[in-house]
Amino acid sequence: MFWEKGYAATSIADLTEAMEIGAPSLYAAFGSKEALYAEALGHYRDSNEAFVWAGFFAADTARGAVSSLLMDSAAALTGCLADMPRGCMVTLSAVGSEGNAELGERVRSARAITFERLRARLDRGVAQGEIPAAVDLDALARFVQTVQSGMSILARDGAGRAELEGVAEVAMLGWDTRVDVTRLPSPGPRPAR
Repeated sequence: MFWEKGYAATSIADLTEAMEIGAPSLYAAFGSKEALYAEALGHYRDSNEAFVWAGFFAADTARGAVSSLLMDSAAALTGCLADMPRGCMVTLSAVGSEGNAELGERVRSARAITFERLRARLDRGVAQGEIPAAVDLDALARFVQTVQSGMSILARDGAGRAELEGVAEVAMLGWDTRVDVTRLPSPGPRPAR
Protein backbone atom coordinates (compact mmCIF):
# COMPACT_ATOMS: atom_id res chain seq x y z
CA MET A 1 0.00 0.00 0.00
CA PHE A 2 2.80 2.43 0.87
CA TRP A 3 4.50 1.67 -2.45
CA GLU A 4 1.35 2.20 -4.47
CA LYS A 5 -0.17 5.17 -2.63
CA GLY A 6 2.65 6.78 -0.66
CA TYR A 7 2.93 7.23 3.08
CA ALA A 8 0.46 10.07 3.64
CA ALA A 9 -2.25 8.75 1.32
CA THR A 10 -2.18 5.29 2.89
CA SER A 11 -4.66 5.14 5.74
CA ILE A 12 -4.75 2.77 8.68
CA ALA A 13 -7.92 1.34 7.12
CA ASP A 14 -5.99 0.67 3.88
CA LEU A 15 -3.27 -1.09 5.83
CA THR A 16 -5.56 -3.22 7.98
CA GLU A 17 -7.59 -4.25 4.94
CA ALA A 18 -4.47 -5.20 2.96
CA MET A 19 -3.00 -7.08 5.92
CA GLU A 20 -6.37 -8.62 6.85
CA ILE A 21 -6.00 -7.60 10.50
CA GLY A 22 -7.73 -5.17 12.80
CA ALA A 23 -6.30 -1.81 13.84
CA PRO A 24 -5.53 -3.05 17.39
CA SER A 25 -3.44 -5.88 15.92
CA LEU A 26 -1.56 -3.47 13.67
CA TYR A 27 -0.74 -1.21 16.62
CA ALA A 28 0.18 -4.20 18.80
CA ALA A 29 2.56 -5.54 16.14
CA PHE A 30 4.14 -2.28 14.95
CA GLY A 31 3.24 0.43 17.43
CA SER A 32 2.42 3.05 14.80
CA LYS A 33 1.95 3.74 11.12
CA GLU A 34 5.44 5.30 11.09
CA ALA A 35 7.03 2.16 12.52
CA LEU A 36 5.17 0.00 9.99
CA TYR A 37 6.45 2.24 7.18
CA ALA A 38 10.02 1.85 8.46
CA GLU A 39 9.52 -1.93 8.44
CA ALA A 40 8.07 -1.73 4.94
CA LEU A 41 11.16 0.16 3.72
CA GLY A 42 13.43 -2.55 5.11
CA HIS A 43 11.30 -5.28 3.56
CA TYR A 44 11.29 -3.43 0.23
CA ARG A 45 15.10 -3.22 0.27
CA ASP A 46 15.57 -6.85 1.25
CA SER A 47 13.03 -8.16 -1.27
CA ASN A 48 13.83 -6.02 -4.30
CA GLU A 49 17.44 -4.85 -4.15
CA ALA A 50 18.85 -7.77 -6.14
CA PHE A 51 16.57 -7.02 -9.11
CA VAL A 52 18.43 -3.77 -9.71
CA TRP A 53 21.85 -4.24 -8.10
CA ALA A 54 22.92 -7.86 -8.79
CA GLY A 55 24.19 -7.12 -12.31
CA PHE A 56 25.83 -3.92 -11.12
CA PHE A 57 27.88 -5.76 -8.52
CA ALA A 58 28.72 -8.63 -10.89
CA ALA A 59 29.96 -6.44 -13.78
CA ASP A 60 33.65 -6.41 -14.67
CA THR A 61 33.75 -2.75 -15.63
CA ALA A 62 32.25 0.47 -14.32
CA ARG A 63 30.52 0.98 -17.66
CA GLY A 64 29.09 -2.53 -17.51
CA ALA A 65 27.94 -1.94 -13.94
CA VAL A 66 26.13 1.28 -14.83
CA SER A 67 24.59 -0.23 -17.96
CA SER A 68 23.35 -3.21 -15.91
CA LEU A 69 21.93 -0.92 -13.26
CA LEU A 70 19.94 1.08 -15.80
CA MET A 71 18.79 -1.88 -17.91
CA ASP A 72 17.86 -3.93 -14.85
CA SER A 73 16.03 -0.89 -13.48
CA ALA A 74 14.03 -0.67 -16.72
CA ALA A 75 12.84 -4.24 -16.15
CA ALA A 76 12.29 -4.00 -12.39
CA LEU A 77 10.59 -0.60 -12.36
CA THR A 78 8.02 -1.72 -14.91
CA GLY A 79 7.13 -4.91 -13.02
CA CYS A 80 8.65 -7.21 -15.64
CA LEU A 81 10.72 -9.19 -13.12
CA ALA A 82 8.13 -9.74 -10.42
CA ASP A 83 4.54 -8.92 -9.62
CA MET A 84 5.03 -5.55 -7.96
CA PRO A 85 3.93 -1.95 -8.31
CA ARG A 86 5.60 0.24 -10.92
CA GLY A 87 8.40 2.59 -9.95
CA CYS A 88 10.63 2.58 -6.89
CA MET A 89 9.08 2.90 -3.42
CA VAL A 90 12.13 4.80 -2.13
CA THR A 91 12.60 7.12 -5.11
CA LEU A 92 8.92 8.02 -5.27
CA SER A 93 8.52 8.53 -1.54
CA ALA A 94 7.68 12.07 -0.49
CA VAL A 95 7.56 11.18 3.19
CA GLY A 96 10.05 13.90 4.14
CA SER A 97 7.79 16.59 2.76
CA GLU A 98 4.74 15.01 4.38
CA GLY A 99 5.67 16.26 7.84
CA ASN A 100 7.61 13.32 9.26
CA ALA A 101 11.24 14.34 9.58
CA GLU A 102 12.48 11.00 10.95
CA LEU A 103 10.97 8.95 8.14
CA GLY A 104 12.10 11.58 5.65
CA GLU A 105 15.68 11.15 6.83
CA ARG A 106 15.36 7.36 6.58
CA VAL A 107 14.20 7.67 2.95
CA ARG A 108 16.93 10.21 2.09
CA SER A 109 19.51 7.83 3.55
CA ALA A 110 18.12 4.99 1.44
CA ARG A 111 18.39 7.18 -1.67
CA ALA A 112 21.96 8.17 -0.77
CA ILE A 113 23.03 4.53 -1.00
CA THR A 114 22.61 4.69 -4.77
CA PHE A 115 25.05 7.60 -5.03
CA GLU A 116 27.52 5.95 -2.65
CA ARG A 117 27.51 2.68 -4.61
CA LEU A 118 27.88 4.47 -7.92
CA ARG A 119 30.69 6.67 -6.63
CA ALA A 120 32.59 3.69 -5.18
CA ARG A 121 32.31 1.82 -8.50
CA LEU A 122 33.47 4.89 -10.43
CA ASP A 123 36.45 5.26 -8.09
CA ARG A 124 37.33 1.65 -8.90
CA GLY A 125 36.99 2.47 -12.59
CA VAL A 126 39.55 5.26 -12.21
CA ALA A 127 41.90 3.00 -10.24
CA GLN A 128 41.62 0.35 -12.97
CA GLY A 129 42.32 2.86 -15.76
CA GLU A 130 38.85 2.60 -17.27
CA ILE A 131 37.81 6.14 -16.36
CA PRO A 132 40.17 9.11 -16.77
CA ALA A 133 41.07 10.84 -13.52
CA ALA A 134 39.88 14.14 -15.04
CA VAL A 135 36.25 12.99 -15.05
CA ASP A 136 34.06 14.61 -12.39
CA LEU A 137 32.97 11.42 -10.64
CA ASP A 138 30.42 13.12 -8.40
CA ALA A 139 28.70 14.62 -11.45
CA LEU A 140 28.81 11.30 -13.30
CA ALA A 141 27.36 9.39 -10.34
CA ARG A 142 24.63 12.03 -9.90
CA PHE A 143 23.85 11.83 -13.61
CA VAL A 144 23.31 8.07 -13.43
CA GLN A 145 21.31 8.42 -10.20
CA THR A 146 19.13 11.10 -11.78
CA VAL A 147 18.46 8.99 -14.86
CA GLN A 148 17.45 6.02 -12.71
CA SER A 149 15.20 8.23 -10.56
CA GLY A 150 13.57 9.67 -13.66
CA MET A 151 13.01 6.17 -14.99
CA SER A 152 11.12 5.39 -11.77
CA ILE A 153 8.79 8.33 -12.30
CA LEU A 154 8.23 7.40 -15.94
CA ALA A 155 7.46 3.79 -14.95
CA ARG A 156 4.88 5.01 -12.43
CA ASP A 157 3.34 7.10 -15.21
CA GLY A 158 3.04 4.03 -17.44
CA ALA A 159 6.22 3.93 -19.53
CA GLY A 160 7.08 0.39 -20.57
CA ARG A 161 10.29 -1.57 -20.30
CA ALA A 162 11.33 -0.91 -23.92
CA GLU A 163 10.86 2.83 -23.44
CA LEU A 164 12.99 2.82 -20.30
CA GLU A 165 15.63 0.68 -21.98
CA GLY A 166 15.78 3.39 -24.65
CA VAL A 167 16.42 5.95 -21.90
CA ALA A 168 19.19 3.71 -20.54
CA GLU A 169 20.77 3.44 -24.00
CA VAL A 170 20.80 7.21 -24.42
CA ALA A 171 22.26 7.62 -20.94
CA MET A 172 25.07 5.25 -21.86
CA LEU A 173 25.82 7.40 -24.92
CA GLY A 174 26.20 10.27 -22.46
CA TRP A 175 28.49 8.05 -20.36
CA ASP A 176 30.64 7.29 -23.41
CA THR A 177 30.94 10.96 -24.28
CA ARG A 178 31.80 11.96 -20.71
CA VAL A 179 34.29 9.19 -20.04
CA ASP A 180 36.13 9.57 -23.38
CA VAL A 181 39.07 11.74 -22.32
CA THR A 182 39.53 13.08 -25.85
CA ARG A 183 36.07 14.66 -25.66
CA LEU A 184 36.34 16.18 -22.22
CA PRO A 185 35.89 19.95 -22.30
CA SER A 186 38.88 21.97 -21.23
CA PRO A 187 38.57 22.81 -17.57
CA GLY A 188 37.24 26.28 -17.02
CA PRO A 189 35.88 28.09 -14.04
CA ARG A 190 33.02 26.25 -12.38
CA PRO A 191 29.95 28.20 -11.45
CA ALA A 192 29.44 28.88 -7.75
CA ARG A 193 27.17 26.37 -6.04
